[in-house]
Amino acid sequence: MQLVAVQPDIVWEDKQANQRRIQALLESQPPEAGALVVLPEMFATGFSMKVPRVAEGQDKPTETFMARLARAHKVYIQGGVVNRGPDGRGLNQSLTFGPDGGEVARYNKIHPFSFAKEDRYYAGGETPLLIEIGAIRVAPLICYDLRFPEVFRHGVRRGAQCYTVIANWPRARQRHWVSLLQARAIENQAWVVGVNRAGSDPWLEYAGHSLIVDPQGEIVADAGEEEGVITARLDPAALADYRAKFPALNDIRGRFLGE
Repeated sequence: MQLVAVQPDIVWEDKQANQRRIQALLESQPPEAGALVVLPEMFATGFSMKVPRVAEGQDKPTETFMARLARAHKVYIQGGVVNRGPDGRGLNQSLTFGPDGGEVARYNKIHPFSFAKEDRYYAGGETPLLIEIGAIRVAPLICYDLRFPEVFRHGVRRGAQCYTVIANWPRARQRHWVSLLQARAIENQAWVVGVNRAGSDPWLEYAGHSLIVDPQGEIVADAGEEEGVITARLDPAALADYRAKFPALNDIRGRFLGE
């Protein structure tokens, strides 16, 4: 399966402008039919705490755009949207649509970024997800989740082969981004794709460097600091062979995971 990571320079709180950017980037490097195309966290607005301004609302323009894009390219599209939760706070979500434009899965970010007071404006999710996309089992995660290895372990114990980490990860902690993506791939013997944004918002600069990391921790694609698209091919047979030859996952002691 082809994996495609799209790294835009997000226009602050302008959904239509960001839709045009995503569409242009995909048209510049069209994905294969059946590919998984991954967009950043809150790709239509940037990492905004103004929930009433950026939430989807009844017309759901970002979700409609994603569904239309998935149908047009005959691919799976995954990316970040904002909706409202029962308590009025936002839900920072990773949403996936299938090639027919239908919703496949919706993951709520488990770890709001309290350092930036995200938890004041967004409610944390409770349930990790595992999605069947073609022959690959994918666990979607969001940004700050990357710092919590237990959610990755939860995924691999249930069969995860690939993790998608959509993000607005700032330049100031870029070294952590790279190191943690590689560590999560190595320790779970899985592909990890981290999809970041480029450019800046009113408060922060972003270094981009969306990465696709293979199960041995090797970076196989790096988007650099500018807008762009990177791709890689995921081979489940090769992954199964690697895990069989080096069966470290068999030595996980479940009692330390609360099992």
